[in-house]
Amino acid sequence: MDLGNIKAGQTGQRVTKVTKEMSINRMGREGADVLSTPGLLELMEWACIEATDAYLPEGYTTVGYAVDGFRHVAPTPVGNSVTVKVELTEVDRNRLTYSIQAFEGDKSIGVATHKRAVVSTAE
Repeated sequence: MDLGNIKAGQTGQRVTKVTKEMSINRMGREGADVLSTPGLLELMEWACIEATDAYLPEGYTTVGYAVDGFRHVAPTPVGNSVTVKVELTEVDRNRLTYSIQAFEGDKSIGVATHKRAVVSTAE
C-alpha cells in the first residue's frame, strides 16, 4: 500500500448546518435545541474522512480508532452552521492523526485529536 500522497500538514474543512436530528434539548423549552456532543463528534470524524479520502489508494479506506482530548465547549443552536477544520499532523505507517477545531462563526465550540487507520476494503 502506497500512502505517498498522504502527508502531514494536509488540511480540510467541512461546513454543516445544524439540524434537529443532530440536536438535543436538555432544557425542555421550545427552541432550546442545540448541537449534541455526539453530533459534534460525528462532524469532526466526517471532516477527517473527507480530508483524506481523495488521497487514498484505490481499494482502501480509513477507520477511526481513537479520539483524544475531545472538548465540546459551547452550544450551537439548530439552524446555525458549524465549521470543522482539520489538519493531518502525523502519518505513521497506516495510522493517521488529525488535529481538529470546530467553530460557530468565530466562536470556538470544540477541539479534539482523532486517529484513523488506513485499511483495505477487500474481503
